[in-house]
Amino acid sequence: REEGGVGAVPLGRTHTGAERAMGPFINTPPVRLDLDGRSVAAGVRETHMRLAELLQHEHAPLALAQRRSGVAAGTPLFSTLLNYRHIAAEKMGTPSLSGAEWLESEERTYYPLTLSVDDFGTELGLTAQVVEAVSADRVIGLMQRALESLAQALEAAPETPLRALDVLPAEERELIVETWNRTEAAYPSNRCVHELFEEQVRHNPDAIALIQGDVEMSYGQLNARANRLAHRLIGLGVKPDDRVGLCVERSPEMVVGLHAVLKAGAAYVPLDPASPRERLAWLVD
Repeated sequence: REEGGVGAVPLGRTHTGAERAMGPFINTPPVRLDLDGRSVAAGVRETHMRLAELLQHEHAPLALAQRRSGVAAGTPLFSTLLNYRHIAAEKMGTPSLSGAEWLESEERTYYPLTLSVDDFGTELGLTAQVVEAVSADRVIGLMQRALESLAQALEAAPETPLRALDVLPAEERELIVETWNRTEAAYPSNRCVHELFEEQVRHNPDAIALIQGDVEMSYGQLNARANRLAHRLIGLGVKPDDRVGLCVERSPEMVVGLHAVLKAGAAYVPLDPASPRERLAWLVD
């Protein structure tokens, strides 16, 4: 089952007189949407219904939402904030309080991603605030394409599954499908993997070969451990063209093991440690 969760910003100023009070009047109750198996039309209707139901809880504290959500304490309810704002174009920049002068404004967010959709009545505007590692222009491009794809599906094919919507702009699709897949490179096909690895060991033995958590291993260290294990395998009778089962979690030991098997002239057969013992025994036999 696929789900998506965001923090939604409701009206916040529904109480009488609240529109004249200074300061932000917003809350961020979480919204959880089911995506699996939903059509575009059903997804839009269900989202509208859930947002409407959320209005009666717009002043509920997040601590209460956390307790009722079933999410483990300490785990964020969401890391993305979606704010849909109705803005009359003719009132942009006009103060609502008599005698007030508009100087400037600057938005801030405490979330990794905050996306604001400004509804001007005749057009939409998008504002993205993201962590430095992500491009805001890229996020806006993705959102713009998603909105275009959603509108086209609602008009022409409302029963289209939500998961089938095209959400990648043309430039993004070319980058992912074409550019990143251009991996052709000259490769010495007459040499084995462990021989190429040993060449790197000779060139730069102190360079880091792998990292897992706090564990680091240089090419020289990895090669030395693989050599010791390879001699052990040969001593146990492993010969060229034999197959050796490798049943271990992804770890530095797994990398040492596969290099050792290749160095011994055999082929490694990866086995899933999560498989039942009976199946593993059958595979080994």
